[in-house]
This record gives sequence, C-alpha cells and structure tokens, in this order.
Amino acid sequence: MEVRDGLRYSRDHEWVRVEGGEAVIGITDYAQEQLSDIVYVELPAAGGALRQGEPFGSVEAVKAVADLYAPLSGEVRAVNEALADDPALVNRSAFDDGWMVRLAVGDAGELDRLLSPADYRKLLSELEGAAE
Repeated sequence: MEVRDGLRYSRDHEWVRVEGGEAVIGITDYAQEQLSDIVYVELPAAGGALRQGEPFGSVEAVKAVADLYAPLSGEVRAVNEALADDPALVNRSAFDDGWMVRLAVGDAGELDRLLSPADYRKLLSELEGAAE
C-alpha cells in the first residue's frame, strides 16, 4: 500500500498535495483499495466552498458508498472532470490521475492538523493490526 512522502493525510484517508497557493486533494491508496471497484464519484462544483472535516462528495464502489471529507477549508478551483467518464482512475492512479479537487487554501494553518506520511503509515499499521 503506497504512502507518498511530501503529502499530508487526513484520518479519513484523503491526501493533500500543496502546489503554490492551491491544494490538490484525493483519496489514498488505502481508501481506494478498501472500496475496491469505484464506479461513480460525486464532487462539488468549482467555485464552492469546503470546510475542513465536512463532507464534500462521495465515492461509490460496487459494494459500498463512502463520503469524502474535506482535509482543508477553501474555495474549489477545479474538479477532475475525467472522473465523470472514468471513475476507476481513482483505483488505477489514486495519487496522480485520480485526484479529485483543487482548492484555494483558506487557512494554511489547517495543514498542521493533518498527518505526516510517517504518522499516516502508523495509522495504517494500527488499522491493519486491529483487523487481524
């Protein structure tokens, strides 16, 4: 299961990559693996506002539907339109082609509330241990 350095992570299994004043957001490799075959992704419209910790969309897989929770607050600058035609991009490329939204970061201090790659790896290790 891939955890990339240079990103921040939420406990809800979203990742954040900061590029200038924007944050690119998606779900983690762990999340897409748990969901399995993703068949639909519901995302907010560009121009909308997200608040850290609040739902902003959902991912529908063959066996389950999962809410997406905003790891940061800010204005949605763009959504990944490719997911409308090919939601399985999230399964194939969770960290690259399967990104979900680009956000103008409202409060950079919120990044400090997210997990580092090492902390996220520890969380995954705890989750795997609890599942045994």
